[in-house]
Amino acid sequence: MIGEPTPLELDLIRMVEATGPIPFDRYMALCLGHPRYGYYMSRDPFGARGDFTTAPEVTQMFGEIIGIWCMQCFELMGKPQKFDLIELGPGRGTLMADLLRAACAMPEFVKSLRLRLIETSPVLRDMQKQALANAGTSATWHDSLDEVEPAATLLIANEFFDALPVLLFQRLKDGWAEFAVGLREGKLAIGLIPALHPLPAWTAGAKEGEVAEVRPAADSLGMAIGRRLAENSGAALIIDYGHGRSSLGQTLQAVRRHRPVSILDRPGESDLTAHVDFDCLVRAITTGGGRTLRLMPQGDFLHQMGLAVRAQILSRNATEAQKSDIAAAMDRVAGPKQMGQMFQILAATSPWLPCPHPFSV
Repeated sequence: MIGEPTPLELDLIRMVEATGPIPFDRYMALCLGHPRYGYYMSRDPFGARGDFTTAPEVTQMFGEIIGIWCMQCFELMGKPQKFDLIELGPGRGTLMADLLRAACAMPEFVKSLRLRLIETSPVLRDMQKQALANAGTSATWHDSLDEVEPAATLLIANEFFDALPVLLFQRLKDGWAEFAVGLREGKLAIGLIPALHPLPAWTAGAKEGEVAEVRPAADSLGMAIGRRLAENSGAALIIDYGHGRSSLGQTLQAVRRHRPVSILDRPGESDLTAHVDFDCLVRAITTGGGRTLRLMPQGDFLHQMGLAVRAQILSRNATEAQKSDIAAAMDRVAGPKQMGQMFQILAATSPWLPCPHPFSV
């Protein structure tokens, strides 16, 4: 670690001194969501000046296509008079602004929706308000999905689950141990403590030295989404990078200024993420009562939803430079060597709804 300790780092040191080592999910939750010093609570992390770039920031086509998908689901739901359009972690509000612009093609969709944004960051809430100022519909903000009463629902989560806290375990000769953040010579350090949390069944058979990442917060949220879809008509679209089958290994990483750094480097100023275990998420949603559809790469979804056609429309009156930018953006979000294969899309619906294009059961 370089330079003076961050304010959060000093808080964490005091916490360890007072109560002992911090389980890793707690450490990650504080790094990202501490009310005063958390990474997401005090900054705009997106774009060239931030630490990462999301698909909605690359091209308006991304949000527009998700809007088209939502309108399709609205029709499959029987065009309810009222439904909640929910986004988990709306970022700058870019995706939702693009989605609502596309939705103007179906006035009854816009008239029926109640926009609910799940966001804890005051900085990002302000940015979302600015982005949606001319969207033609009002929004309400919530700290968690639990605050939104069950109703007919369309839910979007783009790069949200990867930032939920993870627990880290390592298999030792005589059983499992858990990673925790403690102190070594007065500085934060990662070590092992006896496992405090239960491990899922898929970790059975692990060999000595192997590591397991477990995300209880994702399991809880997945079950809540499943219950919502089981109790009321609706659909959810979850977009993130991750793996389709539960497997051993560590994917946790820290990023600052678009470069990887140590997990303990400048807490509160570095982003912490880990790959989403879609296998676990499927189990959680189905346990809650929802129906999940076959996992699909982001590129396949965008192309089957008409990305190339939308790019052609945008290019009709564009300059040559603009046409080049549109093509580059399309390749970035859908290309097999870029986001198109790295990111996966999980769709879930109420069990009785017809399967929305382009997914299959």
